[in-house]
Amino acid sequence: MRTRWAILGLGAISRDFVAALHASKYGVLHAAGSSAPERAERFATENGVDIFGTYDDVLARDDIDAVYISTVHTTHAELTIRALEAGKAVLCEKPAALTLDEVERMLVTAARVGLPFVEAHKTRFSPFADTLNALVAREAGAGERRLTATRGGASVSRDGRLFDPAVGGGSILDIGCYPVGLAVQIAAAMGELLGDITFGDVSAELVAGVDATAAARFSLGRLDVSVGSSIVKTLPSTSTIDIGDCQVVLPDPWGNRVESPSAILVRRGGREETLTIPTVQPMAAEADALSVAMAENQLEWPQMPWAQTRAIAAVVEIWRERALSVGAERP
Repeated sequence: MRTRWAILGLGAISRDFVAALHASKYGVLHAAGSSAPERAERFATENGVDIFGTYDDVLARDDIDAVYISTVHTTHAELTIRALEAGKAVLCEKPAALTLDEVERMLVTAARVGLPFVEAHKTRFSPFADTLNALVAREAGAGERRLTATRGGASVSRDGRLFDPAVGGGSILDIGCYPVGLAVQIAAAMGELLGDITFGDVSAELVAGVDATAAARFSLGRLDVSVGSSIVKTLPSTSTIDIGDCQVVLPDPWGNRVESPSAILVRRGGREETLTIPTVQPMAAEADALSVAMAENQLEWPQMPWAQTRAIAAVVEIWRERALSVGAERP
């Protein structure tokens, strides 16, 4: 059977999710929901579906199996809980929520109603993630454990949600969750305790009251992590993982919305080896993961388990709080 999807929140990423559903094995777009009914009608017409309306209109229907939530960050928790209580499985864009407390309420609701919840870290649902996890687990042992990961680009304007504190603007929530998510993934592959979080230095530059650029050092168990994010300048996209005498280089750890990452460089003893990895449509893969979880009565999916969603939320919340506290406003 096909999973009948509703999309809540109809921005640019939702159009990419529609394309992903066309490439998926199990999903089909069935309905569109928006805070503005006219936007929902327009989106539905453009994408060939007849069902549209407000969030409440869509969630009240009994012919929808799952919802993809791609609204502004501040509404993720509320809409996820409403969708789960309405009997819909949920794939929620990252970050799952602004705080760990909100994430806990989402997961408690999913467990109570017996429906799966998956945070949409799309790179997790790919051969790249599986290969990286296996490599890190194999190399993990005594010695150094360090990750450096940044992501950033200059926004074309300083208007809109990225620079609006009221809707969770700023670089950490929007793209800082990518390097944090990678750090949590690597720590888990190493067997570290994800709740063992220790923070070091945090720095930030603020624009319009949001963290336009931010950096942090922290540890997850024995993994030392340096991360950075920006919405006003380009940051290096290459990430490095140092494990004992091995360095793992990820030239493009994020991929894009239509193709997962494809290469891992391994350096050891002056020698280099490049692992070339098959790619997938990552948004289609995450949609299909939720479909399979529903079919198999699983509340969470092993490629993006709830323990890692919790850990990401905990790190992001601390990083953001400290960044907004220490950051100086820039023109």
